[in-house]
Amino acid sequence: MSAAHGNTPAAWTAVSIMFVGFLVAGLALPFELPWLFFVGLGVVVLGAVVGKVMSMMGMGGDQDHTTDTGGTTA
Repeated sequence: MSAAHGNTPAAWTAVSIMFVGFLVAGLALPFELPWLFFVGLGVVVLGAVVGKVMSMMGMGGDQDHTTDTGGTTA
């Protein structure tokens, strides 16, 4: 697992947007507003897309997942 796992601008942005989406969807339930619930779910999906796009733009940490064997081969 990467040392920067979850500590990247992409991850923080995605989680922040998705948190707002869950908050909106959750508040829609007691107020019986089904349209607002689905808007909240849309915001959650938007957060996931924004996080993925930011990660692809290089804001998601290192992409090198190779194992360093120390220069020796078995």
